[in-house]
Amino acid sequence: MNTLKRILNYSVWTLVSIVFAFIYMRIILGPKPEEPTGFLTYIVSLIYEFAFVRLGLILGGIFALIYILVDIFYLNKRLKKSRNSTIIRVLIIAVIAIIICTTHYILEKVIDVI
Repeated sequence: MNTLKRILNYSVWTLVSIVFAFIYMRIILGPKPEEPTGFLTYIVSLIYEFAFVRLGLILGGIFALIYILVDIFYLNKRLKKSRNSTIIRVLIIAVIAIIICTTHYILEKVIDVI
């Protein structure tokens, strides 16, 4: 029962991580293109959707993996008796997302490695 509870708990935090990743992808890719009226705009719309979903899920998975490792090795011991553990965990995911997104932005736009 304890294992099932832990799996469900990490599933919820993984979904939160994916939401943070989709928010980041929305910021990077900008607003959704207009409704496709021709073939070319239809292709652009498909590419936008593909990039949004695929990269959002990949980034969300990275956020979740790092969060789960931090939670297993550090947070479980520190937050056992804390009343604000949920808020602290959301803030930890947000900090992880900010660090990874900043690193991604610097590598892609500033240094032009990606």
